[in-house]
Amino acid sequence: MKQILLTVVMLMICIAPFAQAQVLDVYATQGNLNEIIEADTLLDGSQAHKTYQLVSLDTTYRFTGALSIQEDLTITGVLGSGDQRPPCIQPAVLPDESIPDILFLVNQPGVNVNINNLYLLASATNNSFNVSGIAINVTSDDVRLSVDNCVFDGWHAFGIGYSGQWDSFFITNSHFRNFVHPNQWYVGEVIRNAWPGEAYTDTLSMVGNTMLCLNGYAAAPVTKFYQKYFEFVDNNVLYTFKNPFFIFNTTEGKINNNIFYANYSGGVDTTEHPWWDNLWVPDSSYGVIALQPLNEHNAKMFVPSDSANPNILAIAETLRTVEVMDNKYFWPSAVTDFWDDWNNTEANKIRTPVFMNDPTVVMFADDAAYPNLVASNNVETDPGFMTNLDEEILNGTVDDYNIGFFDYFEQIRTNTALSDYWGYQLIDVGSAADWTPPWPLPESAYITSIEKGMTKYGPSRFELHDAYPNPFNPGTNIRFTLNESGKISLVVYNVLGQLVKTLVNNEFRTANTYNVSVDMSEFSSGLYFAVLKHGTKTASKKMILLK
Repeated sequence: MKQILLTVVMLMICIAPFAQAQVLDVYATQGNLNEIIEADTLLDGSQAHKTYQLVSLDTTYRFTGALSIQEDLTITGVLGSGDQRPPCIQPAVLPDESIPDILFLVNQPGVNVNINNLYLLASATNNSFNVSGIAINVTSDDVRLSVDNCVFDGWHAFGIGYSGQWDSFFITNSHFRNFVHPNQWYVGEVIRNAWPGEAYTDTLSMVGNTMLCLNGYAAAPVTKFYQKYFEFVDNNVLYTFKNPFFIFNTTEGKINNNIFYANYSGGVDTTEHPWWDNLWVPDSSYGVIALQPLNEHNAKMFVPSDSANPNILAIAETLRTVEVMDNKYFWPSAVTDFWDDWNNTEANKIRTPVFMNDPTVVMFADDAAYPNLVASNNVETDPGFMTNLDEEILNGTVDDYNIGFFDYFEQIRTNTALSDYWGYQLIDVGSAADWTPPWPLPESAYITSIEKGMTKYGPSRFELHDAYPNPFNPGTNIRFTLNESGKISLVVYNVLGQLVKTLVNNEFRTANTYNVSVDMSEFSSGLYFAVLKHGTKTASKKMILLK
């Protein structure tokens, strides 16, 4: 008996450090980030920690290859106490002078991954780029990726690419800048269902983000294939060469309270019409917002209970629920005048964009066929904060490789593009060992009326939104909106009123919309309550865990 007791005690002593070690602080001076985290494993090969906390602000972290994420993991930065600077990660130069193309690779089905408070820079330490660069690449099924308060800078292919089936993405309060490929004008995208886009998508939610100077899409779930839910709320999309969305067959979604400034400014030329931008459907107009009727395959996936009904297409269309509300859109006169001059002098004329293309207008106007498509209060108006950025974005600079949008447009439309870029304040990596990217972001001095992507009017109410998905197993997402800054708490109670999980503990938050991922795998099935407290205000929502 004594021997058994001694064995148990020894096992507890050996196991205790691993059971307690949930967070590991990582310093940039320790080595390459991917190598540090991948080496931090237990004897069975699993990660020794669930959270890796990057704490260095005085130099950048480097990566020499893709960090393979194969289990639930959080990688987060500790922000600067005064200026809120996030830790920066950038590619290292490899011995053969090449640079890695992928930073985070999520390649295990069903994992929950959180990436928070980081500056993800595509420029290598020798100031070179990888034209195939992807910050986060998801290649497995049923992955749930949450990204909050991150900067993605200069990624030439995608900020986030995915090819797994039924993945979900929750992207909040993040900044995507200068996503420009030197000669592929459809590449340079915030999030993309990777070519050929044959993956089905569960959820794509993007709330409170800013996108500045993109070649391609701000959101491309490529809904030639089915997607369950699409949400694009309180974002700012400022200058895109091509259309900001590829969401034609969206069945349930919201595109509300966004600013679209100079979107689709590259137009559609004679070689593109009526190809990819309209899914090969001839049309005289191209829109920032463009939907299409469902094909039979997607209609059956949307309404499986009626898949054998000969009227499945009509039935499915009556059930599509899409809001396009309270958006502001604008094209500056410099852009519209450029279009006119181009079409008056060039043979390769372009079709210029509108906010909502003709087929979409018809769909939203047909209340009998599409009773749940709602468009209201979408206004063409200058948001007023881009004037100081327009000149450099459109005309470039004389002291670096930024040729400006107009020259890039001409190169693309005359098939002479090779290696040039356009954008705003392209990052020039310094040679000093303690170099870090400029902070605050150069554009933040002008976009002062927006806080992390919120429109200049800000959120109007305090609200705890319904968990999604709900019911769930084992994880869900809780989104909440604060209409004023202050300390908040977000906790979960069981039906007995017992506190079972603390998600946010009396932490300061600015007025904004936030998303918090919740893992309830250690709890049993049942009814739970999420409770949000902000000063004297309290809100609660039911959550149902079904295992």
